[in-house]
Amino acid sequence: MCYLLILLKKHSIFAQNFLMTFTGSQIAEIISASIEGDPNVAIHTICKIEEGVKGGLSFLANPKYTEFIYNTKASAVIVNKDFVLEKPIQTTLIRAENSYLALAKLLEFYQQMKPKKSGIMPQACVAETATIGENVYIGEFVSVGEYVKIEDNVHLYPHVCIGDGVKIGKNSVLYSGVKVYSDCEIGHDTIIHAGAVIGADGFGFAQQEGEYFKVPQVGNVVIGNHVEIGANTCIDRATLGSTKIHDYVKLDNLIQIAHNCEIGEGSAFASQSGVSGSTKIGKKAIVAGQVGIIGHLKIGDNVIVGAQSGVTNHVPDNKIVLGTPAISALDEKKLIIYRKKLPELFNKINELIKQMEKSE
Repeated sequence: MCYLLILLKKHSIFAQNFLMTFTGSQIAEIISASIEGDPNVAIHTICKIEEGVKGGLSFLANPKYTEFIYNTKASAVIVNKDFVLEKPIQTTLIRAENSYLALAKLLEFYQQMKPKKSGIMPQACVAETATIGENVYIGEFVSVGEYVKIEDNVHLYPHVCIGDGVKIGKNSVLYSGVKVYSDCEIGHDTIIHAGAVIGADGFGFAQQEGEYFKVPQVGNVVIGNHVEIGANTCIDRATLGSTKIHDYVKLDNLIQIAHNCEIGEGSAFASQSGVSGSTKIGKKAIVAGQVGIIGHLKIGDNVIVGAQSGVTNHVPDNKIVLGTPAISALDEKKLIIYRKKLPELFNKINELIKQMEKSE
């Protein structure tokens, strides 16, 4: 972030004209890349490599798209530094250490140049006891409760609801319709997308004689720094203590994190995954789409859980698991092969039975 801000100041004239036209060499300087071709090639838009247009900038990160670089109409393409051409091309190459990361930096640079909203809209409702930092934007129909603390440069878009006693760190962004229940904490530089609910009651009930009695959920949710939470994701408050989402965690849309869970630093979850109560997940874990994890488990650091898996047991550090119930990915792949052969084996067994019956 600091790197981008320095560049914004350094290229102030360029920044003002970013939405119009800029050159290949300017792009290369921003992303610390080298240029191969016309340094003065004019760029005014970003496009897919297979849908390239004149004046467009594209990128190549996935080898599956390599064929398109030889006939793309994009004026420039960001590629990895070690990319080797197999035949001539018409486009200018911008060579970076990591083309996908370079594109991300360029897009962030663009985001930094967009005008920032600030001020409290007259339609917003902000409690008198709330503490509001500098350059904060509070949009139309936002509700900010009692004793809320909002630090500098926070953006709350329309229809956000912030409960009493909530703390939100600097530079964080909450998009339209986000609901943050009372006493929850959100770190700095965190993004929460539309419709997410932070701090709703955990699913806690005591059963007696066929009736369910609600267990009050008196804890909170603590979200770290540089976290991103997708649209319509729900993170439940703890029964006691805190549900914890540590720094740099990335949660996709439509994810459920239950009460008293803990998600370790740098972990990433794909859409439609769910974690039951009191499960602890380590650092840099990767959970693919539609995974279900039962409660009270310990999932180690650097664990990878394959898509549509059901995790029912503890998983040690550095393991890759797959299937329902989730087992070693290698073992599950073997079982997939065996299952495909079941119809053939079934027919063979039937044949053997028939032969035995005839011999009798």
